[in-house]
Amino acid sequence: QVQVVESGGGLVQPGESLKLSCVISGLIFSDVRVGWYRQGPGKQRERIAYILSDGETRYDDDFPEGRFTIARDNAKNTLSLQINNANPEDTATYICNAWDWRHGGDYWGQGTQVTVSS
Repeated sequence: QVQVVESGGGLVQPGESLKLSCVISGLIFSDVRVGWYRQGPGKQRERIAYILSDGETRYDDDFPEGRFTIARDNAKNTLSLQINNANPEDTATYICNAWDWRHGGDYWGQGTQVTVSS
């Protein structure tokens, strides 16, 4: 059974940084594409970035690398997302995804809430 569990969310002030983590178990982590999404209040889910099994990393247009940094650790089955210089528009539920394209599996976590407010 595949499990996707995020952590690291919370309340931060504008300008602060935070790091989210996601542990994925029940599959061969190194073989899958992993990524981060977010869904803000009243908004549609949007993709932030993903990393392919070969390490290639892609950031979506609205999420510049540097303000957002995605990383995977295959030894620990862990995906992380660093958010720098947070602003209130970053308030959202951040959701981890694993796409096991070889076996047709698409797995989602429950999400971790990030609130940016002074």
